[in-house]
Amino acid sequence: MDKYTLGLELPTDPRWIDIASKNIEEILVDHAYCEQKAASSCVSLIIQYHDKDRLVDVLTPVVAEEWNHFERVLAELRKRGYGLGPQRKDEYVEALNKIIHKGGSRDQQLVEKLLMNALIEARSCERFKVLWKNIQDPDLAEFYHELVISEAHHYRNFLDLAKTYMREDYVMTRWNELLEAEAEIMKGLEVRGDRMH
Repeated sequence: MDKYTLGLELPTDPRWIDIASKNIEEILVDHAYCEQKAASSCVSLIIQYHDKDRLVDVLTPVVAEEWNHFERVLAELRKRGYGLGPQRKDEYVEALNKIIHKGGSRDQQLVEKLLMNALIEARSCERFKVLWKNIQDPDLAEFYHELVISEAHHYRNFLDLAKTYMREDYVMTRWNELLEAEAEIMKGLEVRGDRMH
């Protein structure tokens, strides 16, 4: 589960874990919504591209897995006496939305959505790894270790699906462009310990 495996150009700022460790409730609340949004995003893709059998078959179990993770994060909140709390604005995803191409063919639009999902999954998994390796709460460290193992392949699912519906050279060129743009987004975002991204 290293940087190379996840493909990201820029690792998480080391200051993030120090701030996040002091804001466990906020991190868990934001994480819960991230899992809910991941499940919802897969459902939306299945509905919009119901004619793509491979996509439906690959993403259906991901929906169940992401929702299970939502339930598990909720259990971690309850265990600590916390409620779910309100959803926060996700500045990271908003910034990603701005670098996604909006035009092109239906398959090109699908590839953009799949690559955006791949980016979000890769960054989330990288943050889970940072929490697993650095957080002082042993129960949460084990929890995030399990999630790293579970989630590490999700970004590959989206990347592989993109290659199913578009030439590999096109997909990889676009993926590398998005990786560079994502690194610039990360450099520009405030280091906040109350957000998963």
